[in-house]
Amino acid sequence: MTKLKICSWNINSVRLRAPQIANFVAEHSPDVMGLQEIKCLEEQFPYDEFKAMGYQFFEVSGQKGMHGAATVSKYPLTRMDTNFCPEGHARHVSTIVELGTKKNFELHNFYIPAGGDEADADINPKFAHKLEFLAAMTTYFQDRASENARQVLLGDFNIAPHENDVWGHKQLLKVVSHTPIEVETLAKLQASSDFTDCARALLGDEAKQELFSWWSYRSRDINKSDRGRRLDHIWVSPALKEAALAGGKDGHVVHKYCRFWERPSDHAPVTQIIDI
Repeated sequence: MTKLKICSWNINSVRLRAPQIANFVAEHSPDVMGLQEIKCLEEQFPYDEFKAMGYQFFEVSGQKGMHGAATVSKYPLTRMDTNFCPEGHARHVSTIVELGTKKNFELHNFYIPAGGDEADADINPKFAHKLEFLAAMTTYFQDRASENARQVLLGDFNIAPHENDVWGHKQLLKVVSHTPIEVETLAKLQASSDFTDCARALLGDEAKQELFSWWSYRSRDINKSDRGRRLDHIWVSPALKEAALAGGKDGHVVHKYCRFWERPSDHAPVTQIIDI
């Protein structure tokens, strides 16, 4: 068995927060990290800093000043040819993590569009873009469901689907990230290949604050109000379900304390143990 620790983190500028990532790596030593909103081009990615942290393998999809996703790993990576974004933004990286022929698995790292302020695709192009992106994901994984592939989906999904994924379910039903249409659309994606949402599978539907992974910069004291949302997800396909659940509740952790660092990302890193 190979026990892997996988991390998802919307870092909100990888160059600015590389020292914070180094601190986190020193404490938790993830084997593979999916980073989102890196906000730089491929050639601007801080490769040397990550090599100093112990990562030797990289797949980066960059965009000038915005978006961007990167997967860094202690194990070799092979890039997959995928295309999910109808606008052509750098919002995903799909790779095969090379552990050995029988242990290899796919890692799909996503930064799903936020969707703007109005949950109406007819009047809000950003929301339409979000739904189209999710539709492309659903089609792709549905078409491949019969393969029974070993897959991990992670990233900033920008949707908090469960009523306990937000600080106030009724208050946020009309707020983008928790609207019924987004929740229904994400459920279709999850059902497309019977993905397991690791957080809910391990900690149950009653878990709330301990699963929040995002807090607005507008909140001066997130500990006092804790008005967070669970926007960052790690899912596994049926072929990896047993491996992801083997570690029990301690296998899935939202590292909220990182949100209190000086000039932090508005997202906390999320880790998942998978016994391959």
